[in-house]
Amino acid sequence: MNTIKKILINLVLITMTGTAAKAQLNPLSAQYFTNQYLINPAFAGFTQGVKINAAYRKLWNNVPGAPLTQNVTADYGFQKVGIGLNVYNEKAGLLRQTRVLGSYAYHLPLNGDGQQLNFGVSLGFLNQRLETADINGDPNDPSVGQYNDRKTYLDGDFGVAYTSNHLNVQASIPNLKTFFKKDEIKMADVATFYSAISYKINLNADEKPAQIEPKVAFRGVKNHSNILDAGAQLGLANQQVFLLGLYHSTKNATFGVGMDYQNKYMISGTYTTQTSALTNYTNGSFELDLRISFK
Repeated sequence: MNTIKKILINLVLITMTGTAAKAQLNPLSAQYFTNQYLINPAFAGFTQGVKINAAYRKLWNNVPGAPLTQNVTADYGFQKVGIGLNVYNEKAGLLRQTRVLGSYAYHLPLNGDGQQLNFGVSLGFLNQRLETADINGDPNDPSVGQYNDRKTYLDGDFGVAYTSNHLNVQASIPNLKTFFKKDEIKMADVATFYSAISYKINLNADEKPAQIEPKVAFRGVKNHSNILDAGAQLGLANQQVFLLGLYHSTKNATFGVGMDYQNKYMISGTYTTQTSALTNYTNGSFELDLRISFK
């Protein structure tokens, strides 16, 4: 068991030192703490029962053509198996992107302290097109038709994680089509790997303990330097109220607050400041996340 743990930790550390990695500049902030299934299929059905998550993100100020992101996930855990569905929709300027994935995960219990090895894979499709109704010009331009006539792509994700009551070590490879075939399925901003290490620390021994979870994540960006994320989430009142903060090496930060009533109904809001290169053009983005859990 210790050997397996060391292998996983080394895998993440090796990933963190890679020099040819790529990924999204500003992913949904829910992927770090409240909905890790977003970035790693190994967390599908991580807990027993059904969880339904919804996320909505938009720029704080109203800029024409500004990115708008919508995401819904549903996953179900039973015995050692987890299944899930991840639906992602994004609008940015003329570009429309829809990604739908089904997931399967296997959670292998180890010795004590809630230790598990988690493996997950997702498979689905990615569709991209240009919204002709929003074109300020000739919508019948042949280049527009050629772009919209492209086939829907088969795509998928793979992830692995070691988890316990305190330690979380994980690595995932999203967008497997791009990773293996190097096809240009998107002009930029394609996530190709994600890795993270976090540790939960109990701050008191009360019946409703406070808990803090520091986390360091490493990811990349297509045609961009690798990105380091570092921060923590503080949970109060038996994790029913939480605060989070993250600093990103793109010289911006994420702040959030949320409530998870009886660990069943969750609502949270996060604000991510704009990356340093774009601070002169627009403010950051606001994200709203909702979740309902059925045990």
